[in-house]
Amino acid sequence: MRVAPSTAVPLPLRGRNGYDGPVTDLPSLREQLDAHGLSAKKSFGQHFLLDLNVTRKIVRLAGPFEGRSVVEVGPGPGGLTRALLESDAGKVVLVEKDPRFLPLLGELDDGTGRLQIVEGDALKVREAELVDGPAHLVSNLPYNVGTALLIKWLTGPWTPHALTLMFQKEVAERVVAAPGDEAYGRLAVISQAVCDARIVLHLPAAAFTPPPKVASAVVHLVPRPDRPERDTLKRLERVTAAAFGQRRKMLRSSLKPLGGAALCEAAGIDPEARAETVDLAGFLRLAAALPTV
Repeated sequence: MRVAPSTAVPLPLRGRNGYDGPVTDLPSLREQLDAHGLSAKKSFGQHFLLDLNVTRKIVRLAGPFEGRSVVEVGPGPGGLTRALLESDAGKVVLVEKDPRFLPLLGELDDGTGRLQIVEGDALKVREAELVDGPAHLVSNLPYNVGTALLIKWLTGPWTPHALTLMFQKEVAERVVAAPGDEAYGRLAVISQAVCDARIVLHLPAAAFTPPPKVASAVVHLVPRPDRPERDTLKRLERVTAAAFGQRRKMLRSSLKPLGGAALCEAAGIDPEARAETVDLAGFLRLAAALPTV
């Protein structure tokens, strides 16, 4: 991971933190992509949001930031970044794996130190080293690593103030699903154990360049004050992996490697129930009853 230097002449932006020129003075995102000869890479799961009306709406849904730092993963050409720089965010930290976009993103830097551009893999970055104090995560996540990044932020040592994240619609529905829903599974249990989660915006494939094959949705997650400790989360991951790994089986069978019927009875769960019918409280009891390994 390295902090990328700005390689372009800074352009003015309008905001609440010292920017004194209109954002409309900047070239359009499409013009910038063309000028730099850039396009989305399928291998990076890139789909760009070039409509600033949409990116501004996402930032409004994520805020207010009240001067707190914001981390954005996979900014690409910077459509969401521009909206963040117009907002009441304090420091804006960009984590970009694709070095092709660093010069373009550097054109958003006004030299005040408010914008920091980090070249690195978001799965390996230690966010606590990039920001001081509470920070928001606001990102249009690359489709191929969105779920892995969410699990990292939910179960890792760094807890953001709030997360506002764009996923494929199918993944977003898995995050907010309730027991009995077709989408209910491990991701819903772990997400909702840590955060209050809700879908705040739906976007069609046509909103992106290039258009993906599926629609997308923005999920807003706020960490719960009573979220489990990391040890409990590790237990919860083990229980849900076993239970949903064989979701059509009764828990006495799917959880057999972890204790089966005895584990269910210790947690007050019907051993003949299936994973898709057990609510969050039930899974937390199963995790608590799991023998120490």
